[in-house]
Amino acid sequence: MQSQLIVRILGILLMIFSVTMMPPIVVALIFGDGGGGAFFSGFFISLFTGLVLFLPHKKLKGELRNRDGFFVVVLFWTVLSIFGAIPLYLSDINDFGIADAVFESFSGLTTTGATVIKHLDELPHAVLFYRQQLQWLGGMGIIVLAVAILPMLGIGGMQLYRAETPGPVKDSKLTPRIAGTAKALWYIYLGLTTACAVSYWLAGMSLFDAICHSFSTVAIGGFSTHDKSIGWFNSSEIELICTLFMLISGINFSLHFASVRKLSMQPYTKDPEFKVYISIMAIVTLITALTLIIKSGDGFSDAVGDALFHTVSMATTTGFATQEFYAWPVFLPALLVFASFIGGCAGSTGGGMKVIRFLLLFKQGSREIKKLIHPNGIFKIRIGETVLSENIIEAVWGFFATYVALFFVFMLILMADGLDQITAFSAVAACMNNLGPGLGKVAANYANISDLAKWILSLAMLFGRLEIFTLLVLFSPAFWRS
Repeated sequence: MQSQLIVRILGILLMIFSVTMMPPIVVALIFGDGGGGAFFSGFFISLFTGLVLFLPHKKLKGELRNRDGFFVVVLFWTVLSIFGAIPLYLSDINDFGIADAVFESFSGLTTTGATVIKHLDELPHAVLFYRQQLQWLGGMGIIVLAVAILPMLGIGGMQLYRAETPGPVKDSKLTPRIAGTAKALWYIYLGLTTACAVSYWLAGMSLFDAICHSFSTVAIGGFSTHDKSIGWFNSSEIELICTLFMLISGINFSLHFASVRKLSMQPYTKDPEFKVYISIMAIVTLITALTLIIKSGDGFSDAVGDALFHTVSMATTTGFATQEFYAWPVFLPALLVFASFIGGCAGSTGGGMKVIRFLLLFKQGSREIKKLIHPNGIFKIRIGETVLSENIIEAVWGFFATYVALFFVFMLILMADGLDQITAFSAVAACMNNLGPGLGKVAANYANISDLAKWILSLAMLFGRLEIFTLLVLFSPAFWRS
């Protein structure tokens, strides 16, 4: 492993990250309600550490190997989340310890949206803005942003991109050069964020709230500047805008790129994953609306509106809410949590196991049934017109099995720590799926769980954000021997 090159890259990335603590300082100066000092300290500490790591190796150049890329991504996300916790820890937030600050930072950068803060409306604007900004940076992956810069510094970025980009197939490029791919993704991401912010502002949000919520909407993060989340605004127009942009952000960004380049909707209509994604949203919305009408006596329009918003919010793993959905009748809270296991499309900012994996698992199950009926038959699994290799199918099954195994390990640890089954199950689901809100004791926030549970759930967020194997490969002896 090229340790000196890795240290140099980490120093560069920390220096880049330190710059992100400047906007909250500007926000503190504009609103004058404090918090700027904590971010100045965080900026200085991050910048100084980055310089210490970078300067001894500033003339070193080289190309990362595959395993170096995995190590850099895991190391960076871990270190970045810890350094991102510094201004939160130094801010004047009541009963905020180190575990709380790290949990909140991990939750922001992994776009999970789980919070340990009880009274958001009382926080300084700088802290509120910073939380939203963390999610926006984590949404597409700050590594992808760095990949666009690293080639200019003499460092190839393809290994970082493969390790960071979510989804089961990671070798496709939107442009011939990896830096161009990263830039294309960020142009789309920035364009969606701008459109979302303008739409929120025109619908009645303040400029501050519009910018902040556009960050967490397009990032599919779910952080809000208010305890009541989107429900605080009490606006059907804002809810509709939020639903639309959550839905768009849960789609594979390569489809957005292809659609813009061709000025056509065909990339969407021909994509099998997109069709399944929309079908899941429609089916879960229908079930939820009918249940609300029958069990709660809600009116048709209210039931459909609430069902659509919360289905999209939970199924895309955003986690926004307009009301206490966890108090909904019968199986609805569990249904919405289970929808988050499927999550968004591969190549989107959404969490979960991804729609494409769910589709492949379904096709594989169907094939096994056909084999029972026709033992000598040969059946190929197709996605559209493409016949998939058995290696991809095996990889999906391996991912699913590992995901389930890790899920139960985390859940058992939380139960051993004293949490009840519903709380433990939903907390792990919410964090591994990068969803945010859970059930039971973590329905409103995660403030009342132990520090051990917060550390475990922070690790679960990281596993979910890096899609299990990027992190798990580091625990393999073979990785360190190769």
